[in-house]
Amino acid sequence: MKLFYSPNACSLGIHFLLAEIGQPYTLEKVDFGAKAQYGAAFTAINPKSKVPVLQLEDGSVITEFPAIAFYLARANPGAKLLPEGFLAETRALELLDYLIATVHMRGFTRIFRPEVFSPTPEEKEKVQAAGTKFIETGFALLEPVLGAQKYILGEFSIVESALFFLEYWAVNRAKIPLPANFQAHYERLMARPAAQATLAAEGLS
Repeated sequence: MKLFYSPNACSLGIHFLLAEIGQPYTLEKVDFGAKAQYGAAFTAINPKSKVPVLQLEDGSVITEFPAIAFYLARANPGAKLLPEGFLAETRALELLDYLIATVHMRGFTRIFRPEVFSPTPEEKEKVQAAGTKFIETGFALLEPVLGAQKYILGEFSIVESALFFLEYWAVNRAKIPLPANFQAHYERLMARPAAQATLAAEGLS
């Protein structure tokens, strides 16, 4: 397998998941600073011009964070990355979709790329404030789901792959305080060897 990634992008979560699984994989960096995601070499792989992209051994690719995480969980049942039972598995996908589609795309994207939501520079702070509200609301809504559990579904799952990069962004990039139980969850994830290996590989701390 090959993961196409950009350092500190949401692909960080899939990178972390691959490190947790422990199966062989390679990395190919897509340099967003040089706009490589729009170049012919990458658009031939993913015309959506975004990461993560997982390339399988047969050359086919899977795009979109939830789909890649789900594939990795199903392809590696021994890693036990999905809870047992149809409804529990559905709940995992429900959480994953909310984290990616709302907390990431409607929240953090407003902070990091406000020009996507308004081309008017004078509205930058207003757009970013709206993004912060989405993030704070998201973590507040999920606070009772996590509760005092070690992981959000009790046991480590694919949902942690999204929480890993979102919590990392909140703490290290957006400087948004996490609720106490999510701060503890973040520290728990950061203590895992896979987290440290992933951050080191991407040149992060």
